[in-house]
Amino acid sequence: METNQGELQELRKRHRALRVRIRDGDADAFGELFDAYARSVYNHAYRLTGNWAQAEDVVSLTFLDAWRLRGKLDEEGGSLRPWLLGVATNVTRNTRRAARRHAAAVARLPRDEVVADFADEIAGRIDDKDQLALVRTALETLRRTEREVLALCVWSGLDYASAAAALGIPVGTVRSRLSRARTKLAKALEPPKRRGQVRDDRTPAVGPIREGNR
Repeated sequence: METNQGELQELRKRHRALRVRIRDGDADAFGELFDAYARSVYNHAYRLTGNWAQAEDVVSLTFLDAWRLRGKLDEEGGSLRPWLLGVATNVTRNTRRAARRHAAAVARLPRDEVVADFADEIAGRIDDKDQLALVRTALETLRRTEREVLALCVWSGLDYASAAAALGIPVGTVRSRLSRARTKLAKALEPPKRRGQVRDDRTPAVGPIREGNR
């Protein structure tokens, strides 16, 4: 127990030191942050967007925003991963709003205008189209807020408190949204021939594929 406590204290010191360096504008520290968590941010962005190219854009914008917001970091607080995932969630919301505005503008163009359609390009990059289509269809049954909580708690492995801090909402709200998300996914992914039947042996629709916290 003493050894574990010592390791925990050392980890807290490292997190605090990194936070201070980043807040002070240390470019090398920010590079360490990118190296440590870029993959987690990318995975989270892809789960929210379902699109590789958009996820890459979200990663770039997330770290740009993180650099801009570095002055607001507290010295204490542990791993910066939850904070980055929260920034990525906000970036994703903003890019979606921008995409909707763009789509609305395109819809107002004259009918004889040729508008690029990237659907075929995107589809060509999907390895298992049928399986991904099934999952994406199921995810579309979720509200944005439910999908964000699912991505943070289930796929990114944040606990309720960390997810709540990342999203700026109460822990109880995280719990209720996650519960609704699991229920909707279980229904959406259930084989059609068995829908409406009682399933005593039902297993969770989404297992905790966790990336771990550092």
